[in-house]
Amino acid sequence: MTIKTSLVWFRRDLRAFDHAALHHALRQSQAVHCVFVYDTAILAALPRRDRRVDFIHASVAELAGELRQLGGDLIVLHADAAEAIPRLAAELKADAVFANHDYEPQAIARDATVAAALTQEARLWFSFKDQVIFEKDEVLTLSAKPYTVYTPYKNAWLKKMRAEPGCLAPFAVEPHAASLAPPRTGTPAPLPTLGELGFEASNLAELAIPTGMSGASTLFEDFLPRVARYDVARDFPALKGPSYLSMHLRFGTVSLRYLVRTIVDLMDRGCGGDGAPVWLAELIWRDFYAMILYQNPHVEGGAFKPAYDAIAWETGPEADAAFAAWCEGRTGYPLVDAAMAQLNQTGYMHNRLRMVTACFLIKDLGIDWRRGEAYFALHLNDFDLASNNGGWQWASSSGCDAQPYFRIFNPITQSEKFDASGRFIRRYLPQLKALGDKEIHAPWLVPRMLLEQKNIVLGRDYPEPLVQHDEARKETLARYAVVKVVA
Repeated sequence: MTIKTSLVWFRRDLRAFDHAALHHALRQSQAVHCVFVYDTAILAALPRRDRRVDFIHASVAELAGELRQLGGDLIVLHADAAEAIPRLAAELKADAVFANHDYEPQAIARDATVAAALTQEARLWFSFKDQVIFEKDEVLTLSAKPYTVYTPYKNAWLKKMRAEPGCLAPFAVEPHAASLAPPRTGTPAPLPTLGELGFEASNLAELAIPTGMSGASTLFEDFLPRVARYDVARDFPALKGPSYLSMHLRFGTVSLRYLVRTIVDLMDRGCGGDGAPVWLAELIWRDFYAMILYQNPHVEGGAFKPAYDAIAWETGPEADAAFAAWCEGRTGYPLVDAAMAQLNQTGYMHNRLRMVTACFLIKDLGIDWRRGEAYFALHLNDFDLASNNGGWQWASSSGCDAQPYFRIFNPITQSEKFDASGRFIRRYLPQLKALGDKEIHAPWLVPRMLLEQKNIVLGRDYPEPLVQHDEARKETLARYAVVKVVA
């Protein structure tokens, strides 16, 4: 089918290479316009200084530049996308709109609205898989049902990937770039500034977080020599273990197909060590959680296992004060507080620490996991609804393939095991830097005389612990007993 004029709508796929919707539009159309919308329906709820908006702003600028080098242009709008896309398609006299799938419930509803509006005007809507390798119901059990346990899903995913190598094939853009439509006025329109969008610059540049397609490429090239040790290094927050690509995966400045293709090639050549398959498994977790959200939209706001909605969480002023202390890194448990400081200062949190802090909020403080999920959603640079929800439900034991409710992380032993020298803690809690490697994990257990010698006063320089872990554990086991009764 040949289409005269089409419009490609960029969303969480901010790149001009290996891009499914752009590839198909270029191959099927005589003229392809491209658009990105700063969606007011999404932006309205964000703080005026938001690193994600800063990141998107820089990445959109790079995308626009790349499209211009290819002979096209990027139309950038600041509007309600559900209204702006059909309106722009009409202005351009576009016969079709191309986009890549988004699996979040609100995005699905938005896309249905757009598709309906286009249909009313006799325009076509095409959407393609791009942000995952396998989606929706592509990986099913032998009884043709969605998986709810990760390990068998991973095994089936890997088997399907090997059986269908085309799933990793790139969607080329450059060979078909002649179909890109030039700027409508002959001169590219200036991109809106952060101020014009209603935002202020964040500390993104100060943190030296690489943006755009070039930033993703730089990070991946830096990670490849380290991937062989990822299985070990990933658990220690003071080490440079992760790829730091999660933000780029979230906004699509990197191609997931390319990442998987590269890692699988390393594994096949015996060059990935023990780390490469572990990192690949982390990428598969993203597909798994995206599938879970699509198949079970009730998890947005409720437990995957409804029986867990019967749990009575702590409420009232005391619980609110405890929640505020957790948010601000004032729990009295150094590893938890250092992790929350990292999140608040940088928008990033090491993956193991996401588990530790989540478990502490839920099972030491007895606070509803949804409150923590919402806080992470507001502050994480790489916030993704499916993965964030999946992680929090894992920690609360209410999700699919979650940790058993009686498995409760001890924040002290986690600290001693994964930050034994206190290097990470000292970075984010400098007030504790004078403590020794064995003392820093639980300052309240240090003799007062020794604390005074180091000029540390608990309650002044660092808080007393909000709760005693052993007592909190008993209360959690009692709190979760209702699940057995309901189930």
